[in-house]
Amino acid sequence: MSIPVTIFAVAALSFPLALAQELRLSAPATASWIGAMYGLSAAASVALTLRFRQPLLVAWSISGTALAATFIGHASYAELCGATLAAGVMITLVGALGLTERVSHWVPTPIVMAIVAGAVLPYVAGIFSAFPGAPTMVGGAFAAYILGRRFLPAQVPAVLLAIAAGILGAAVTGQLHLAQFDWTPPVLRFTAPAFSWAVLIAYAPVLAVLITASSNLASIVYIRSQRYRPPTRLIDVATGSATVVGSFFGLAPICMASFLVAPTAGPDAGDHDVRHWSVYFSATGLAAVALLSGIAAKLLSFIPVSLLLALAGVALISVLLSTLQEAARGPLTWGPLLTFAIAVSKISYLGFGPLFWALIIGTATSLLLEKPQLDSLNAPC
Repeated sequence: MSIPVTIFAVAALSFPLALAQELRLSAPATASWIGAMYGLSAAASVALTLRFRQPLLVAWSISGTALAATFIGHASYAELCGATLAAGVMITLVGALGLTERVSHWVPTPIVMAIVAGAVLPYVAGIFSAFPGAPTMVGGAFAAYILGRRFLPAQVPAVLLAIAAGILGAAVTGQLHLAQFDWTPPVLRFTAPAFSWAVLIAYAPVLAVLITASSNLASIVYIRSQRYRPPTRLIDVATGSATVVGSFFGLAPICMASFLVAPTAGPDAGDHDVRHWSVYFSATGLAAVALLSGIAAKLLSFIPVSLLLALAGVALISVLLSTLQEAARGPLTWGPLLTFAIAVSKISYLGFGPLFWALIIGTATSLLLEKPQLDSLNAPC
């Protein structure tokens, strides 16, 4: 089961590469970012799995990175790294104090999911905005994704077929500029985090809740269903600490791999006693991406930006679907709806952007209009 995990890890590169282009990062800075995300994910996965002999796969948060993308033009890369560092500290403290399962009570999970959906929507919509200018390249990638969802086995990510079709379309239309692939050892480039109150308040708490409640806790619940006993506190401490370390080398929110927990911890990973080996093999794939981060960063030099953005949108379609389902399934309705609308907007007031106001107004709306439903959501099971 490590093969689909590795394939997904490679396919997901399209998003940080597109984001690096929008942030105007240099190739060395991009390589450091990719190396930190994948290297720390591999190291944390192996450390946790070796210690507890349970399938505990760690990865970087696509949703968290998508949230950071909404600050482009309003925050520097260093400020985003600083906010990620603050979120890592929050996650570590929450884990150390054993507060993981209470975090979602402070900021309701449907509100967080609506924020993520609003942050992701522009990238998914961007697929169709880019289509008229590059119908062969972008249209081919999207069509391949849909066909992949229909005909490929569940273990093979459909986004892989989209990448192949998109690159083929770029080659056919003469927009693929091949470059020399010279492997160089990965080098972590120190990025001094900077701190902005506006970015800290709007981004760090949402990222902390997203990782602890949506990624870590969701993964833990599934792993428990497979008759394991994952260490909840240590998982939060480990992912929070990895996020803190990663923030000095790039925008690297680290979490349990909730999207990949089933292939590595479920029945398809083999007998119960040996499923943890799937994590070792998967971590090897993550480490390989980290070692090849210098080559990955060079993809920006010959793949069209429009294709990277379209592939990022394709990779986020499943994230948009899952977050919208989580936000809309109840019992809250008004709060998540307004949260989503505000997150999609371009509101900027008192120095704060849409994510901050989505969190504040959405939560306040639920408190005023949906107090009984909010109480039932927070009631102990």
